[in-house]
Amino acid sequence: MSADQWSVAGRTFTSRLIVGTGKYKDFEQNAAAVAASGAEIVTVAVRRVNVSDPNAPMLTDYIDPKKITYLPNTAGCFNADDAIRTLRLAREAGGWDLVKLEVLGEAKTLYPNMRETLEATEVLAKEGFLPMVYCVDDPIAAKQLEDAGAVAVMPLGAPIGSGLGIQNRVTIRLIVEGASVPVLVDAGVGTASDAAVAMELGCDGVLMNTAIAEAKDPIRMARAMKLAVEAGRDSYLAGRMGVRRYADPSSPLAGLI
Repeated sequence: MSADQWSVAGRTFTSRLIVGTGKYKDFEQNAAAVAASGAEIVTVAVRRVNVSDPNAPMLTDYIDPKKITYLPNTAGCFNADDAIRTLRLAREAGGWDLVKLEVLGEAKTLYPNMRETLEATEVLAKEGFLPMVYCVDDPIAAKQLEDAGAVAVMPLGAPIGSGLGIQNRVTIRLIVEGASVPVLVDAGVGTASDAAVAMELGCDGVLMNTAIAEAKDPIRMARAMKLAVEAGRDSYLAGRMGVRRYADPSSPLAGLI
């Protein structure tokens, strides 16, 4: 089979799994998990992970930005101004323009504040950023973000860090059907079957952090997620059988001996 690739903002990737860089016991374990996952993109919380201070341990010493695409994110931002300022600093520090935008509504659910998210998307797009945007699983909101300049929309499957899996397959599928930019499930994946479901719905990819970092064996879980994403994508491309209300025998009942 030919290589199954996807593109965002003119950049092409083979792996459809994006992994995070938080909650690991150290940078070394994080790097090992990235390698096992086969991911080509890692998302980095600009406000929490050291990528610029040479006097402290740096993520770049373990995950080579020349080999792995860094996707700075705005984790911990609760309004558009903070998110915009954070990404401006990221661009100054590392020259990044492909970024992950998330503007949270409140700390309990970590659901996105869509009004602030939309405002930040418009500003960032005008400033030349290429924002991949975390959003609610709402096809109308996803389309508004696309119109505002989002280069990818990233609906949550469930609350961040919950591990609950995809709670609303219908809306994720509607987002996929209506989008002309990549759609990636971001947040809520807990295990490999959740990742496979996201891909079977037609998503272009899956982003996860806690599901790997908090597994008892993060390296093995990273490998499991890699295989699950690949299997789910193959299943989607193969086209599943139709769903029937009643049994349909594999062997015909007519002409039995």
